Amino acid sequence: MASPDIVIIGSGIGGATIASGLAGSGASILILERGEPLPATPETRDTRAIFVNGHYRPKEMWREAGGAAFNPGNYYYVGGNSKFYGAVLIRYRKEDFSAMEHFGGVSPAWPFSYEEFEPWYSKAEQLFRVRGTLGEDPTEPFHSIPYAFKPVPDEAPIARARAELKGLGLHPASLPLGVDIDAWLKDGRTGWDAFPNAGQGKVDAQTGPLAAALADPNIRLETGAHVDYLEASPDGRSIAAIHYTQKGAQKTLSPKLVILSAGAVNSAVILLRSPSSDGKGLANSSDQVGRNFMNHNSSAMLAIDPRRRNDAVYQKTLMLNDYYLSDGNGGKPLGNVQLLGKIDGNMLRANVKLAPKFALDFMAGHAVDWYLMCEDLPDPESRIMVDGKDIVMQWRRSNMQSLEGLTKVMRENFRACGYPIVLSRPFDKRTPSHQCGTVKMGDDPGSSPLDPFCRAHDHQNLFVVDGGFLPTSAAVNPALSIAAQALRVAEHIRKTELAA
Repeated sequence: MASPDIVIIGSGIGGATIASGLAGSGASILILERGEPLPATPETRDTRAIFVNGHYRPKEMWREAGGAAFNPGNYYYVGGNSKFYGAVLIRYRKEDFSAMEHFGGVSPAWPFSYEEFEPWYSKAEQLFRVRGTLGEDPTEPFHSIPYAFKPVPDEAPIARARAELKGLGLHPASLPLGVDIDAWLKDGRTGWDAFPNAGQGKVDAQTGPLAAALADPNIRLETGAHVDYLEASPDGRSIAAIHYTQKGAQKTLSPKLVILSAGAVNSAVILLRSPSSDGKGLANSSDQVGRNFMNHNSSAMLAIDPRRRNDAVYQKTLMLNDYYLSDGNGGKPLGNVQLLGKIDGNMLRANVKLAPKFALDFMAGHAVDWYLMCEDLPDPESRIMVDGKDIVMQWRRSNMQSLEGLTKVMRENFRACGYPIVLSRPFDKRTPSHQCGTVKMGDDPGSSPLDPFCRAHDHQNLFVVDGGFLPTSAAVNPALSIAAQALRVAEHIRKTELAA
């Protein structure tokens, strides 16, 4: 079989969106996905199966630097981690594109401005059919195109929580969401946050851009294709071949362009495992592949009032950015606050093993559940490495003072709103929490593997388009920024590689 013009490795947000951006170009495109489509089974809405039994978790184990093994929260299905995401499609704030000082250090500037990137945010919002509204959040940056759909409505307990926060002089705002709530609830009355999307309720990488891409007869998807390594040309200036395993068979492709979109961890792993003359892997003359790994510093916070039951089904419609650009008193930034999907006793059981079930059910039934998220700063020593067949994560958390500050101020706010019990617990490394960095973009080949269009400085026909390119994590969900850059890169490829 002849090799296609372009091979995209991975069908998550980056891979699926760049495929949609290249649809209609006339190029033959093959998407290689290591997983299979996620099947519609009873487990998709079963909280015990998902959160207690780990039905969907991968079988693989990673190691911490130092040796302790853990089961990562990365999912291998068509659509990648987006099959389980909270469908929050929020823009980085304008200020995130410039250098910003935090308690833990400085978050560096992007190689281009928000103004240059803004049109691609608008295109990505349309592609993912984002529900939202403007004018509620004082940190909201300029939008050239308003949201096409109204926000997902608050349920009664959340409308009450919104009013309570407003009563404190804060600015709660509707979360921008890729969710058709009516379609989602037809398949079961649960939230969507961390639930697998086996239908059409969530606009994820598969149901949104991948479906659009596959309408082009020149674009194909192959599943069960695990990419082992890339092979450089003899002069090292390009990628000559992709080596992968499919159903036990070793296969090779030699496309004109390679787009690596396996996720921040696995894209770095593929590059590091690929043979090179210097032994450092491919696209790595800067020695930065795998480095600058970021994973948001985040906590769950339960605001509990034993006198009031929270009977919300999905809940996740609200955010608060009053502490995003400062601590509320003119100090350094803290982060973003948004609702989690509504929890139940089984979800609590996954983290609190010994408490009786009735107590967990009562706690969940009287809690409003929040997610506190703060920026993790890039650090070359926070990195992904390979040791033989093992993936090794050396996550050096940074800027934890921001999470401590956000936890403190939100505990005070919720108590002021009338919740006498406020509990919090940080998320650990088993939760993906928006993995990014590892193959960052930048202007300088000496300090970044990729240029501002995600082309490898070292290999002219290699692009890396997933969370790995992000030079900063900001303190909001990264999916929309990945999708926007994927559309921007697709347009660049059309002009520079396919125009002839």
